[in-house]
Amino acid sequence: MPINKDLKRLVRARMKKTGEAYTTARAHLLKKPRRKTVSKTVLAAATKVDYAGLAGTSDATIKAKTGCTWERWVGALDYLGAKDMSHRDIAALVSKKYKIDGWWAQTVTVGYERIKGLRARGQRRDGTYEATKSRTFDVPVKTLFDAWADAGVRRRWLDGESVKVRTATAPKSMRLGWSDGSIIAIGFEAKGKSKSSVAVQHTKLPDKQTADRLKQYWSDRLDTLGEALSERDDRRPTA
Repeated sequence: MPINKDLKRLVRARMKKTGEAYTTARAHLLKKPRRKTVSKTVLAAATKVDYAGLAGTSDATIKAKTGCTWERWVGALDYLGAKDMSHRDIAALVSKKYKIDGWWAQTVTVGYERIKGLRARGQRRDGTYEATKSRTFDVPVKTLFDAWADAGVRRRWLDGESVKVRTATAPKSMRLGWSDGSIIAIGFEAKGKSKSSVAVQHTKLPDKQTADRLKQYWSDRLDTLGEALSERDDRRPTA
């Protein structure tokens, strides 16, 4: 049969090349290639998505603040069709259905959008960019909030920059209008009686370069705010 003739031809070619006996050469050619097997554990590890890395917030933090890891958030929001929703609708869903406060509802929404490829790091769904920065200070949350709410105090550590307070909910959140039309969303959080943190989100920026520049700007301004808060404590009368 033609197939046997072809096999014999291949066997003789291998014998000539390797010096093997006919039966040995034939056995090598007829041997089926062994398939490499990969355990389910190794395969799962290789294909596991780094949700926290994509979202920009650790699993430990998001679980502590919302009760769920990123994997659970992605599963729940996918099930509800969030990938096809607007940013506003996803945030409203997270806030109302799962009873998550405004700032963390936004964090879940932005993280989900990054995981699903709906926006890049630092970019919003509408194509604009944002700069974010956070800092913890050794002052009560009311003191920290007042340092932003008081126009005179704010101008000192903002180096004279003029902003307009659009909304403010003491001592939790605030929205400022910047001179160039961009928006700054600020969230405040108490960390015990004598510590608190602020998270700054400067939005509606035209490009990544502007976002990078303003991220450094806010890092510098928060350094100055820390100095101003320290000076305030130093001037406080002692008992």
